[in-house]
Amino acid sequence: MHLPLTLLAAAYGASAGLLVPRAVYRLAVEPAEPWRDACPGGHPLTGPGRGWLGRARCAACGPGRDAGHIGGTGSGARAGQPDDTGRGADTGRGADTGRGADTAPRPRSAAPGRTGQAEETERSGLTEETEETGRSNEAEETGETGRREETEEAGRTKDTGRSDEAEETGRAGRYGPAPVLASAVAALVCGGLAAAAGPRPELAVWLLLVPFALVLAFVDVAVHRLPDVLTLTLPVAAAVLLGGAALLPGAGGSWATALLGGLALAAVHLLMFLINPAGMGFGDVKLAMTTGVALGWYGWPVLFAGTFAGFLTGAVHGLGLMALRRAGRKTALPFGPYMMCGTFLGLLLGGLGAS
Repeated sequence: MHLPLTLLAAAYGASAGLLVPRAVYRLAVEPAEPWRDACPGGHPLTGPGRGWLGRARCAACGPGRDAGHIGGTGSGARAGQPDDTGRGADTGRGADTGRGADTAPRPRSAAPGRTGQAEETERSGLTEETEETGRSNEAEETGETGRREETEEAGRTKDTGRSDEAEETGRAGRYGPAPVLASAVAALVCGGLAAAAGPRPELAVWLLLVPFALVLAFVDVAVHRLPDVLTLTLPVAAAVLLGGAALLPGAGGSWATALLGGLALAAVHLLMFLINPAGMGFGDVKLAMTTGVALGWYGWPVLFAGTFAGFLTGAVHGLGLMALRRAGRKTALPFGPYMMCGTFLGLLLGGLGAS
């Protein structure tokens, strides 16, 4: 157990894992679509490596820029509008609508010649006019109150809408898988490989391959495909790097077995693909070349064990999904992540056996 080396490898994995989401976002497209070259907001992806390296976050879509813009349109002074919508000075309208001086029945002297019936009719008319004016004032006051409530409700609705828009804008800056998850998985894998392999030359090869393996796993989960740009270049890169490691003192594997392992495992997966194309994709066949090279470095027993571990992991996970009723017998599951999980377990076994 080499604790300093393990911690250093875990730190490397955590840092490299932060770069995985952007590559996954760019590669996770349907077969007929080109790789993405812009963020979900349409801003071009720039940075080192022609935009492939960097955090999966767009500064132009981030909360720092848009949140201020949204806050600036809040118009907090207008939301309440006590002087415009309350209309406190107008709702009373004692001089205009109260008509206290005009509506009060004024006593009149009986004119000569008027009968008692005429006087009674006049008093009745004045009383009805007073009641009608009171009802008019009450209706107007009720209308003003309703308008005030509608205005306050509209202000609250606007504020809620702006809050939701600000929250959505804050999330819009990130894309791709969660960087924390990618970083944690990369740190765990790199730390485990360092603890198993120790300070041997092949450790550098494993650490270099881990970020690319994670990219393939995340892309396969997202769109059920393995991009050729990685599945066809990684076996060549792994073979060349392990060839260099075999020339250094302290190497714990065989370069010749690694090459044969890659060819043999690819041939087995190709045969399974030809027998049942629905059960295995051709991308898995190409990925088997890389996993076969890596597992074959430590010998045939490790190659068999790692391959079996991949199938076992996929079977256990599939049965678990069926038990939870999250998948059926005919549900298509990406096999690439299980292959890489089995390869990781096989490399742990081979590294510990070579120590």
